[in-house]
Amino acid sequence: MVPAPAAMLLRSWLFCPGSTPGRFEKASACGTDAVIVDLEDAVAPDDKAAARAAALAWLGGTDRAGVARCLRSNGLRTAAGLRDVLALVDGGVAPDFLVIPKTETADEMALLDTLLLGSCSRTQFLPLVETARGVVHAEEIAAHPRVAGLVLGGADLAADLGAVMDWEPLLYARSRLVHAAATAGIAVIDVPRLDLGDEAGLREETQRVRRLGFTGKLAIHPGQVATINDAYTPDDADVARARRIVAAVEAARGGVAVVDGRMVDAPVVRAAERVLARAERVRS
Repeated sequence: MVPAPAAMLLRSWLFCPGSTPGRFEKASACGTDAVIVDLEDAVAPDDKAAARAAALAWLGGTDRAGVARCLRSNGLRTAAGLRDVLALVDGGVAPDFLVIPKTETADEMALLDTLLLGSCSRTQFLPLVETARGVVHAEEIAAHPRVAGLVLGGADLAADLGAVMDWEPLLYARSRLVHAAATAGIAVIDVPRLDLGDEAGLREETQRVRRLGFTGKLAIHPGQVATINDAYTPDDADVARARRIVAAVEAARGGVAVVDGRMVDAPVVRAAERVLARAERVRS
């Protein structure tokens, strides 16, 4: 069994509607780090059964080297969501990651963990936090051992708050998710940019969330992938500095290490190691 890729190293996460199986392979070939086949918002109620069957057939097929295979189910508090989960169990299909909409408590992760034992035990969870209640419980959700990352659902969260989906209204939620994810040592993935024609806005927003602490960003169109990947790909200077940090710590043998005139402590070393791991994945 091929292990699931580490969520923290994945930059771009591209949604693909479950009702368009002809696009699954095209999505996986566009340069994205992960494809999320969507059975929720992108699929009309009458089309969900057919989309579910198509998604499971693709997810259960040959591994796509380097591209994480993910499924966004319907919400666990809906009949369609329960059918999605049971279909995974009955079919023995184990996507790398299961994206779970409207997650509000850690109890939902515990229930899902119980249901997806056995052949689906390798699947890791990516709860979508898109309600005020979910934000309040972000730390407990993040602490579940099968949760590989938190995902911000900005549009639904803004609606729940009665706010506008903009930087200032979502800044608290973004910061709260970053802190919760850091506490658990997991990934944290930002909401997609909905304006497909605003590449400059996507570039600026991706840079801002990267600086805030997000490890990756959702995309809703293949044309957004390159911009997201570029923002999250370490440049030569970043890689060189990370290598100097790791080398200095190894040479210090437990003593004080100094790089570029600054003392290096454990958090700096961990950050450098993440830079090198991401750079290695991009090259492979």
